[in-house]
Amino acid sequence: MEVQGKIKMIGETKTFGNNGFRKREVVVTTEEQYPQHILIEFVQDKCDLLNNYGVGQPVKIGVNLRGREWVNPQGETKYFNSIQGWRIENLAAQPQGGAPVPPADQFEPANDLNDEDYDDLPF
Repeated sequence: MEVQGKIKMIGETKTFGNNGFRKREVVVTTEEQYPQHILIEFVQDKCDLLNNYGVGQPVKIGVNLRGREWVNPQGETKYFNSIQGWRIENLAAQPQGGAPVPPADQFEPANDLNDEDYDDLPF
């Protein structure tokens, strides 16, 4: 699944427990008739994916829905949901029509070509 919108808030990375579990939250505001403020968690090494993003940037985030069951000390069963991010893409950097291709003049010409070099490719 994906969530698309503008970044409203990016939290700091927080560390929990003795084994160093890391979590970082981002809020994305969707751009639709009734905008939604969606809280998305990035955990462990995925926290670093947010380092190059800032408030106001349009993004598309790949997410997984997570659900868990917990039984409290009184024996009552509770259920919790979370939205966990695993990929983020900057939509402002995408030109129309697909992946950017650098202009040909940005490559240096190959001056040391030798047509007599042996080529073992089968085609």
